[in-house]
Amino acid sequence: MKSTPLGYLFTFLAFSVFAIQDGLSKHLGETHSPVQVAMVRYWAFVAFALFLAMRSSGGLSVAVNTKRPFLQILRGLILFLQILISIVAFTQVGLAQSQAIFAAGPIFVALLSMPILGEKVGWRRWTAILFGLVGVVIMLAPSGDGFNSYIWLPLICAVLGAIYGIATRLVSRDDQPSTSFFYLAIVGFIGSNLLGPFFWTPFTPAGWSLMIGLCCTGIVGHLALIKAYENLDAVIVQPISYWQLVLGAMIAVTVFGEVLRWNTVVGAVIVVGAGLFTVWREWVVSRRAKRAEEEARV
Repeated sequence: MKSTPLGYLFTFLAFSVFAIQDGLSKHLGETHSPVQVAMVRYWAFVAFALFLAMRSSGGLSVAVNTKRPFLQILRGLILFLQILISIVAFTQVGLAQSQAIFAAGPIFVALLSMPILGEKVGWRRWTAILFGLVGVVIMLAPSGDGFNSYIWLPLICAVLGAIYGIATRLVSRDDQPSTSFFYLAIVGFIGSNLLGPFFWTPFTPAGWSLMIGLCCTGIVGHLALIKAYENLDAVIVQPISYWQLVLGAMIAVTVFGEVLRWNTVVGAVIVVGAGLFTVWREWVVSRRAKRAEEEARV
């Protein structure tokens, strides 16, 4: 199992930067259209993807060649839609509560992996899934201020993220990472630039500074995450990703003056616990399957 101090450093850096990126998205989303914010983000994203593709083995021509074009385009569209919805969620629901509901992603991945990937889920993971869904319901419960109709947006984001994760597993069977990353960027770039001009409002100098900061955090975060996966196994990286939830809550309270409600905290604790257990069980099952394959070859 890969495990280095450098890997842990890159992992914490990646999810710390992503938490800051969410804060910047919330701030920009309060004064500009999510489509406009996403469009500028994709300008930097596609430049970064082209840079990685040209540096990969075989260069850009290999990165463009995909065996799963429909699935690659679908992944790009899902991520683009998720970015738009998440920006609205940050502004209308709040950064802390949105990220807490986003944390249910691994629960929905486990739930969707059965019909889509044909994976078998035992009673342990079923129990974790049910507990996780209970945590989501607690977070969705109306507060003393009444029911916020926008509360469904972060839940939609979590489900989209799970579908994106399943699609990523499927394309990884046939395409290399540089190909998946290239299509992820280019599809969102095309979509955002088709819509962006209709939603454009001029940025102030301060707005451009924040926008440049948002683009930079995206590049730094993805670079750090790539380095993290080079040095750590996914089963270690996934639990550390919940650091983004903790730091995001701190930013929400200290910078935006949000109030952490009891149902958000309790629900998030349940969801994170269920998510950690689900990821651990998936790792155990996958190791058992690999061991069985190795023994069968012998």
